[in-house]
Amino acid sequence: MSTKWKKPDVFIAQVFSYLMITIVAVGCLLPFLLVISGSLSSNESILQEGFGIFPKDFSLEAYRYIFEKPEKMLSAYRMTIIVTAAGTTLSVFLSAMASFVLSRKDYVHRNKFAFYFFFTTIFSGGLIPWYVLCVRYLHFKEMPYIALIIPMLFSFFYMIILRSFMSTIPESIVESARIDGAGDFYIFLKLILPLSKPVIATIVLFTAMGYWNDYYNPMLFVSSDKHIPLQYYLYRIINTMEAVNNQMDVAGVMIQYPSESFKLAMTIVATGPIVLVYPFIQKHIVKGITVGAVKG
Repeated sequence: MSTKWKKPDVFIAQVFSYLMITIVAVGCLLPFLLVISGSLSSNESILQEGFGIFPKDFSLEAYRYIFEKPEKMLSAYRMTIIVTAAGTTLSVFLSAMASFVLSRKDYVHRNKFAFYFFFTTIFSGGLIPWYVLCVRYLHFKEMPYIALIIPMLFSFFYMIILRSFMSTIPESIVESARIDGAGDFYIFLKLILPLSKPVIATIVLFTAMGYWNDYYNPMLFVSSDKHIPLQYYLYRIINTMEAVNNQMDVAGVMIQYPSESFKLAMTIVATGPIVLVYPFIQKHIVKGITVGAVKG
């Protein structure tokens, strides 16, 4: 028997720790199981009996309505994937470059630029001036891809996390590269980025989730059906469904669309790709957030 099992307090602490972790894990998994079960249940069973771990009155009606027009669903997925991939790549790359500059102690203006970025998080021009700027002067409604990427391209919060992580990289690495004749961009691309993989993986996930779940900017700037991303497409469907159900209630018609099960099925369709990607980068997330949070 190992030494650690000879101490009752250590054994009790480990049992308590594993028990708490199990409870938290089950608590995190339970809502997802309820969503899956509800999406596979009929709308009537949800309204009458509520949600359950297992489907009640199994039905695929909600998914049938979602994929009723598969060409529009595929177009929405394609648009979302393009915007998420392009927006995440540009956003993380720009944030990483700015963070690298602000993390260098030999850059004399870094505090001024850091204050400038921070100032924009406190004060803004307001929604109406921002909308007028985007539509009248930047012509976002004529360029749907630009309209969906640019508004979320830069985040000061993510830049702070990246800068904090890059500040922990030894100065000797940068200095030795400069002695060998490397320029700043080469140092950033070949040395800083590879050493910053944990925090970059974290920022990639958060940024991708922001682009993937965005429906507000499409609602403001996108008018063409072929440029509608997934979240806004599903948002329009649920609004239409609820409007039709309200009209049927007024008219006294008993037949209604499965709005409750549809919402849950919509959640599964919208979050599925993100859930599948998460396990591949989760090992970097805790390290990236921890280092970015405790350094400053």
